[in-house]
Order: sequence, then structure tokens, then C-alpha cells
Amino acid sequence: MSNRSLERRESGFTRWFHKESTAGLIFSLPFIIGFLMFLLIPMALSLYYSFCKYDIQSPPTWIGLDNYIKIFTKDKTFSKALGVTVYFALIGTPLKVIFALIVALILNHETRAVGFYRATYYLPSIIGGSVAVAILWRRMFESNGTINAILSTIFPGMTGFNWFGEGPAIWVLIILTVWQFGSSMLIFLSSLKQIPMELYEAASIDGANGIRRFFNVTLPLLTPTIFFNLVQQTINSFLAFTQSKLITNGGPRDSTLFYTVYQYNKAFPALGKSQMGYASALAWIMLVIISLVTFLLFKSRSKWVYDA
Repeated sequence: MSNRSLERRESGFTRWFHKESTAGLIFSLPFIIGFLMFLLIPMALSLYYSFCKYDIQSPPTWIGLDNYIKIFTKDKTFSKALGVTVYFALIGTPLKVIFALIVALILNHETRAVGFYRATYYLPSIIGGSVAVAILWRRMFESNGTINAILSTIFPGMTGFNWFGEGPAIWVLIILTVWQFGSSMLIFLSSLKQIPMELYEAASIDGANGIRRFFNVTLPLLTPTIFFNLVQQTINSFLAFTQSKLITNGGPRDSTLFYTVYQYNKAFPALGKSQMGYASALAWIMLVIISLVTFLLFKSRSKWVYDA
């Protein structure tokens, strides 16, 4: 083959490669392959398995809607786990968002150490979901743990309180999720920086004090950010797993049994055969629930979110 023909072929390949659409496709391939292999294909398989009796060790057997019928008609633990998860989301999510907003308002003032404070407050969000923190949290709330030691010092008559009883146990998990407020706090902090100072100056000229400036200027302009954090943290609350699995293991008497933990126990039981098909059906039900909750949040958006 002549040198001229080789040059022509190379120049044709170069032109093809440098086309914007082609180059974009090539650089997107790692994401596309990862999306197909680790998300789309597993989702399609789990949807198929949800209509099967499948225990991982043997081939799946098609049983139609039997898994779904059993979940809604015979499985009392399903409703218990769903109720616990909804309670956790309804209480933990607003507290987390409110606490993040309060800390963001405090850190919005420029001081020499503000960078250190922001990094310190963000740290729980980085390490909060780890196994080590969950184990440490469990140790802190045990009968002879740090929390009871502090309370017994402040209140001498209060010794050995059982934080993992049927009532208080869920609050141990809620406190942990509220403590992981760092990501929401940084988002609020960024939004606070975008509010024009002229609005505060105009409010001050009109005689508005700090409280009125917050409710008439700051809060309305933060409603889009509040909405974003609310949606994000609600989804995270429905998918919470580590806190319940490692701190309480769903006990006592399933009072902290998160939906994801129940699903995991069905897929990978400590004793007996796996019910992967049943767990897949539970996963798709949760997907529908999260989609419905998100849809309702978006439907409510026009009633309370201020769009400038």
C-alpha cells in the first residue's frame, strides 16, 4: 500500500475521531458501559427475579405475581418494616434539614476560623455512614457508654438508661442521621452566599429586624434549596441501611427494622435459604414508594417554593 493511501486513510480516521459527536461518544463509553453493567442490566434482572422463586443456588422458577401477593396479604413484617422506615423518614428528614439550615446560618458569618468550622461540621457526612462510626455510636449509647456517663453526671439519679429499648432505639438512629447534616449544610451555605445584600439593606431601611429579615428575605429565597435538600434526604432516609443493621440489627422486636434491612435479610438470611426473588419484589415496591413520595413532593412545590 502506498504512502499516499495510508496518509489518506489516517486523515479520514482523524477527521472521524475529531467529530464532536464521535469524540463525545468515545469519552462517554466508560460511563455507558458501567451504567449498563452495574445499573440497567441488574435492574432488569431483579425485575425478572421478582416474578420468580429464586434462591441464588438454583435456577429461577417463574411464579408470576405470587411474591407480590404474599407481600401484601401475608407478610406482616413487611408492613412493620415499612412503618418503621416511614417514621424514620418523617422525623429524621425534617430535623436534619432544619439543623443543617441553623448551622449554615451560624457559619455564614466570616471569621478567621470559618474554613476550619465548615470542614469540621462537614466531617460527619463523610464518615457518618461508615461501619466504624456505627459501632462507635452503639458503644456510646450502651448502658455503660459515654452518653449514660454524661447524663449520670448531670442527673445523678439517672443511671444505666436503656437506649436500645423498644421506644428509644429508633431515636438513637434518628440522632445519628441528624448528626450527618454536613452535605445539606454546605448546600444551604452556598445558597446563602447567593442572596443579594441589597435585599437585606432594603429590609433594614424599612425597619425590619433580624427575625423579620430571616422570614421575609432569607427563608423565601432559600425555599428552592430547602426543597432540593428535602427530596434528597427523604430518598436517603428510605434507603437507610447501615444504622439499623449494625447498631440495632432491627431490634428490639423489629422496632428499628428498616425496609432495606428486611430486604437484605430475605436475600441473605443468616439461616435458611436465600429468597432473592422475594427480596427483588421488595426492592421494586420500594422503588414505586420512593417514586410516589418524590412525585408528591414535586406536586407540592408550587405551593411553597419561591421561584424568583
